[in-house]
Amino acid sequence: MALLEVENLTIGYQSQKGFLKAVEGVSFSLDKGRSFGFVGESGCGKTTLGMALMRLLPPNGRIEGGRILFDGEDLLKKSEEEMREIRWQEMAMVFQAAMNALNPVHRVGDQITEAILTHNPLLGKKEASDQVEELFRLVGLSKDRLRDYPHHYSGGMKQRAIIAMALACRPKLIIADEPTTALDVIVQDQILEEINTIQKEFNISIIYISHDIAIVADVSHDIGIMYAGQLVEFGAREEVFESPKHPYTKALLSSYPTLAGEKSQLKPIPGEAPSLINPPSGCRFCDRCPEARGSCRNNPPLWLEITPKHKVLCHQCEKHCLK
Repeated sequence: MALLEVENLTIGYQSQKGFLKAVEGVSFSLDKGRSFGFVGESGCGKTTLGMALMRLLPPNGRIEGGRILFDGEDLLKKSEEEMREIRWQEMAMVFQAAMNALNPVHRVGDQITEAILTHNPLLGKKEASDQVEELFRLVGLSKDRLRDYPHHYSGGMKQRAIIAMALACRPKLIIADEPTTALDVIVQDQILEEINTIQKEFNISIIYISHDIAIVADVSHDIGIMYAGQLVEFGAREEVFESPKHPYTKALLSSYPTLAGEKSQLKPIPGEAPSLINPPSGCRFCDRCPEARGSCRNNPPLWLEITPKHKVLCHQCEKHCLK
């Protein structure tokens, strides 16, 4: 059964230059206990999507249409008070640049204890402190560091503390936005392994948001490729990475180094993403796509089903796959 179903979600920001559609027509679903990874260039709408799921868009942002069904209930119909009850209790977020999110003048353990007591006011302080100790154990931190201040922590320790805070109320869903940013590859691997262990232990669903293909491929069951505010390809991890169909997915994989397989020259993607204030009427990748034709520029592509789970938004793929 799907824990989260997103249907035709469109999100925009009012800017000085006009209304910018940061996310347009995105649909996907996430089952309980599974993980979905979103990958794409900076500015493609990944973080906006995550913030919208939590209903935490900035004042100039608004959801233009669509539905967000969480446990069968539409979050877009919830009041702000109702969303406060859902946040952290049912769904939590590891924010981008979370290492700077801890309050520098309060002890780390006290900050997590406060989060627990805020959402569970009937819980005693001793019980809450015991829960924080257990959370530290889960994320690989010593309980001896509970009374330390954030500046006593390394970058990896701060990231673990933020993950512990997201787990504080045992949510059903965690949205992890660049959870290993600015960490070296050894610490990245350790943190991702700990998140994976926690996910299996508590049957938590996770949405990963990253520009790093390797991270998303390593931890996600399903993959969504985003470009210029649109989801252009999604499916099971093996389907998307072993048999990519969209030219942008192929270009991403060709521009990323790998230790497996034959050595090959990396191929950068030429050009830049289009303006989302006045996006192209056809395919948004057409100006950078080596397979583009006239129809790509003038007509928006339609979704093509490759397998029951693997779908792609592309004119040229439609022609090739239907032959």
